[in-house]
Amino acid sequence: MESLQLATSIAKVLDTKKAANVKVLKVRDLTVLTDYFVIANGTSTTHVKSLAEEVEFQLEQQGVKALRTEGYDAKNWILLDYGTVIVHVFYPQAREFYDLEHLWADAEECDIQFDAPAEGGANE
Repeated sequence: MESLQLATSIAKVLDTKKAANVKVLKVRDLTVLTDYFVIANGTSTTHVKSLAEEVEFQLEQQGVKALRTEGYDAKNWILLDYGTVIVHVFYPQAREFYDLEHLWADAEECDIQFDAPAEGGANE
């Protein structure tokens, strides 16, 4: 799977599970670590854990396994490393503290089109 396609798929999984403030940053030209960061936050440590688990589950269904994972014990910042895409799922205060968007301010934010919620959905 191409790296932008992988990042987009991950962002959409996070969005469907009600992750907040989902962003995809293109860091390919800024670091040799990865091509994209997907950054999101949950509303609680339980939500953070379930978001990360859902990303892993959905990608494994497509034959894509994380190379490394970190943070499941603390559940404040869970990192999933897919090589060309690194996923950061934060607890809100941890996201504010580490402020990756500011740290990687030179990164290009990718415009991801999420499906609009159905009428009469939970957001109304």
